[in-house]
Amino acid sequence: MAKTLNIDTSPHIRSGTSVDVIMRNVVYALVPVCVFAVYVFGLAALVTLAGATISCVLTEHLLCRATGRPSAVGDWSVTITGILYGLTLPPGLALWMVVLGGVVGVGLGKFLFGGLGYNAFNPALVGRAFLQAAFPVAMTTWYEPILENRFTTLPSSVLTLPFATPVYDAISGATPLSAMKFDGNIAASTDLLMGITSGSTGETSALLIFLGGVYLIARNMMNWRIPAGIFVAVIVLSGAMHLVDAGAYPSPVFMLFAGGLMLGAMFMATDMVASPMTNLGCWIYGILIGLLVVVIRLWGGMPEGVMYAILLANAVSPHIDTLIQPRVYGTGGAS
Repeated sequence: MAKTLNIDTSPHIRSGTSVDVIMRNVVYALVPVCVFAVYVFGLAALVTLAGATISCVLTEHLLCRATGRPSAVGDWSVTITGILYGLTLPPGLALWMVVLGGVVGVGLGKFLFGGLGYNAFNPALVGRAFLQAAFPVAMTTWYEPILENRFTTLPSSVLTLPFATPVYDAISGATPLSAMKFDGNIAASTDLLMGITSGSTGETSALLIFLGGVYLIARNMMNWRIPAGIFVAVIVLSGAMHLVDAGAYPSPVFMLFAGGLMLGAMFMATDMVASPMTNLGCWIYGILIGLLVVVIRLWGGMPEGVMYAILLANAVSPHIDTLIQPRVYGTGGAS
């Protein structure tokens, strides 16, 4: 019986782990984070997360059907986009804004580029960036955590009619990053670690987010070099500034646990499509994000810089791979 030799492009060694298995495990890693967010913010977080996830899933399904493609929702990638997108939003955001951002994130940030495997930018952050530009006041209005009536009362702002001005109740003055940047107040590290602070839905327990990332690293479903590069850059640059003037610059512990850094480092910067493919490239990519986060937080006009740092690094990612691509054996010049 004749044998057939198949000649194909790399990779030649495959792990056998399919896309849907990896994506499901990412969802599993995010479930504790979502549950804790609902515990902290109640129905506001539940509605925000549900609206974000459903809008993203439906957008992908309807776009696939409209263009004659088979629905891609079964690979779970758009479910992750919806969850991560919801975690970047403030609890109590008007539901119509949540849905609009989900449509933009999936439609423009993913589907327009060709779907899974082709998007140049993290779709969840594309949706959030759109909302940040379109509705800056709504995106910087925060609710107090651990309100007594959070499980029985839905904030009035959630059900605001489209293009009407939301009415907010029980709002918080500032997030820990805003208080640090504009008032010089530093939140306790324990509160930041456990997540009992105001902020976005995903700015809750940094500890749970970190453990979720460790779970994916242990299962070899995440390149650990990306978050490691981010953490190293943040610690080194913020630590150096803190040593120069401890009164003006916060400690590296605060910088690591405050805001969306942990969520961004563990679950957004590690997007397999929008991040470099080589290990060295992942180190460079992670360090770039970490440096940008610190620069924007300390010297930029906004208190938070994780979203912009990751999107900028997404744009640079293909060039990183090109610049450090090893020379193919036998193609060098004459010695």
